[in-house]
Amino acid sequence: MILGFYPYVHSFIIKSALFYFIKMRYFLELAYRGTNYQGWQKQPGDRPTVQDTIELSLSTLLNTPTSVIGCGRTDTGVHAKQFFLHFDLDKELPKNFQYRLNKHLPKDISIFRIIPVEPEHHARFDASHRAYEYRIITRKDPFEIDTAHYYAFSRFTDQDKMQEAAKLLLDYEEFFPFCKSNNDANTMRCEIYHAEWTFDEHQWVFNIAANRFLRGMIRLIVGMCLNVGQDKISLQEVKQALEEQSLLKKSLSVDASGLYLKDIRYPFIP
Repeated sequence: MILGFYPYVHSFIIKSALFYFIKMRYFLELAYRGTNYQGWQKQPGDRPTVQDTIELSLSTLLNTPTSVIGCGRTDTGVHAKQFFLHFDLDKELPKNFQYRLNKHLPKDISIFRIIPVEPEHHARFDASHRAYEYRIITRKDPFEIDTAHYYAFSRFTDQDKMQEAAKLLLDYEEFFPFCKSNNDANTMRCEIYHAEWTFDEHQWVFNIAANRFLRGMIRLIVGMCLNVGQDKISLQEVKQALEEQSLLKKSLSVDASGLYLKDIRYPFIP
């Protein structure tokens, strides 16, 4: 009987060990104002990033080193109205953890939801849709210094030409002209779903959605639209650059303050 009991003991030990090493994966839905950060991703040295700030809070509250993976990378000063990250843990989260995490984080980062997911779900690779907006104000506003781009030349800019330039993007799948030179992208291919301007009296907003974006892409596209609107470059020159996958003769990267990541979608998150 003792010998017959050993297989059960062995099985119990294996199952217990597997249970101990199983990680639970959590998604966080959040937003942040990027003004005080050197972008999302960790940077060498002491420069503050959103990722570092969140990892420090999680590690402190969970009493264990905790790293996170985000749905994308925003540059210095870029904001996120919606952002997702995931992290793994070998235990359930404590009660009221969202409240405690928000209390521990600075005021410019806010956690909206904590979502338990399957271990194979990935915040970056499983995102099927990403959208950005770029906000331009045409009247100087001291309260919008870090959250919108002030553009003083609106009366000299043709809005119809800007809209044509935006719609032109939908005809192409590769976007080398709108990628920063120091990038690590393996491909210039992006599937753009939507690109459109809306114009109000004192605010212009560019909305763009795609399956992925290149580094610096939206800021270069917005600059291109402004240049087309001011007749600094022509629509034909933009077409030629896209067809040849070459740099524009005149390019403009607008500042980061007006750029917002938003509307991240996953098939498994309602």
